[in-house]
Amino acid sequence: MNGSPSQEHGVEQGILSRMNARSLGRAALVLCVAGSLWSAGGCGLFDGWGSGTSAGEQRARAEERVGIADQLAEEGRLDEALAELALAIRDNPTLTTAFVRMADIHKERGDYAPAERAFGRAAELEPSNFDYVFNHGLMLQLLNRLSEAVRVYLRALALRPDDRDANLNLATAYLQLREPRQALPYAQRAVRVDPDHAPGRVNLGATFSALDRHREAVLEFESALETGGESPELLLNLADSLNRLNRYAEMATTLERLIATSPQGREAAIAHERLGSARFRLGMYDEALASFRRAVEIDPSHYPALNGVGVCLLNRYLTSDPRDVDAQREAIRALRRSLQLNERQPRIVELLSRYA
Repeated sequence: MNGSPSQEHGVEQGILSRMNARSLGRAALVLCVAGSLWSAGGCGLFDGWGSGTSAGEQRARAEERVGIADQLAEEGRLDEALAELALAIRDNPTLTTAFVRMADIHKERGDYAPAERAFGRAAELEPSNFDYVFNHGLMLQLLNRLSEAVRVYLRALALRPDDRDANLNLATAYLQLREPRQALPYAQRAVRVDPDHAPGRVNLGATFSALDRHREAVLEFESALETGGESPELLLNLADSLNRLNRYAEMATTLERLIATSPQGREAAIAHERLGSARFRLGMYDEALASFRRAVEIDPSHYPALNGVGVCLLNRYLTSDPRDVDAQREAIRALRRSLQLNERQPRIVELLSRYA
């Protein structure tokens, strides 16, 4: 029945897994097939620059290539579009629109490393363009380069302090860095800017939870539910904060609501295990044991559920008259299996030394 930090389910899975076009609660480039875009060698990207053609003609040709790339992209011929954009950049290495189009293609493909390089170059060329700076930060965050992402988001907010998504993403990045105190003012500002934005409420709730301010976390999670933001991650986080407040009946109701949505895999195992924990604390020992067993059926490696099985069976052994020895034996097997999965559990070691 080991509790795990709310960040395990809320921040990284709840926010990052629901990206749309521009943020993390929205997510918002093969620059050269043979080498790096900014290497003078490699693929000869700058070969031909100044070779008899006027600068004005080079720039015009670059603009034309961007238009061709746009048409190719609309037709789904993305590799050809990228090649055309590389040629446009060869003709005009400061053509921001070429870098941005390239970044967009890679971003949509989920190729965040080249997208980051292209958005980064666009932001260098136009440092006062909020969208370029924001998207550079977003790509860095998706690449888990979190400290760099924080610095870039701060530059974006210097340009547009009340942008909801920049505040939300910066708060999320700080949470990923396990710096909830730094996250809090940005999470709060995101909610002030858009009170009805469910991901913002979830993010603020996760921040309060990380700060052990669970009453405030519950209010934010409930507000997110009211605005249509229900998700397995949100319900797990709400249940976790209710648990920390000893509100076990509400915790059980929340987890039953989650289980009714038919979660899959590890999420389902966690939901049943935590429901078992709530039921045990409510004195519903048979129901708790059934929940823990169901969690183990779903995920035999989920050691907190094995602990729950063991504790429920030891409780049965200790309260039965005569003593239920079969329950004791099964409890010991479950607890030993849990220790095989995670040996760093001193309380389980203590139980085994006492009852094995």
